[in-house]
Amino acid sequence: MRLVPWWALLSSGCAPVLLIGGWNLAEWMQGPGYDPTTRTISVLAAYGMPGYGVMTGMLLVLGACYIVTAFGLRAATLLGRAALAGGGISAMVLTLVPAPPSGGSFGHGAVVTVGFGLLAIWPVLAVDRGARAPWGLRPALARGDGGASWGLRPDVAIAVSAAMCACAVWFLVGLQLQGLPGVAERVLTFAQALWPFLVVVSCWPHQVASEPT
Repeated sequence: MRLVPWWALLSSGCAPVLLIGGWNLAEWMQGPGYDPTTRTISVLAAYGMPGYGVMTGMLLVLGACYIVTAFGLRAATLLGRAALAGGGISAMVLTLVPAPPSGGSFGHGAVVTVGFGLLAIWPVLAVDRGARAPWGLRPALARGDGGASWGLRPDVAIAVSAAMCACAVWFLVGLQLQGLPGVAERVLTFAQALWPFLVVVSCWPHQVASEPT
């Protein structure tokens, strides 16, 4: 039995495709008056906007993809999988508290913050401390080629989480200073959608022994 089933590979691979496809379709429906570099994705999902239905459906399916992937990612720790699933639930809850067409919303902002936070920290929480962990769940310490000593190597999960947190700060600063929050948000959400797929891919070649059920 593989560390991840085929359907986890499917769900994780669909997430970034759905995300990009959803916001691009909603932008096309919104028309030329929408500037994706300065306007957030949430505006596209605001109630009454042309792309409201598209974005609502996308968020529901995207959240389901995260949850399914978390359920199937057996190589990750339970805490990391719970954080990934929590990010998926947050995406679904966003459909219940859409952002207003203009201005802010405390409820929407709170759900976005929780979702971004969970999806930013799950890579670190999911790390497998075993010496033979897949590269997507690689620990900071690993055996040398000879197998006799331990040595430092780059911790992929920490680097990914740090990059996501940096993008989140970029997004917040962009909102406050009227910079390019649309670009920052798209980079962040795409990275958070892509990373589960890359983790699943890193686990795919690994086999584990299992007893017949």
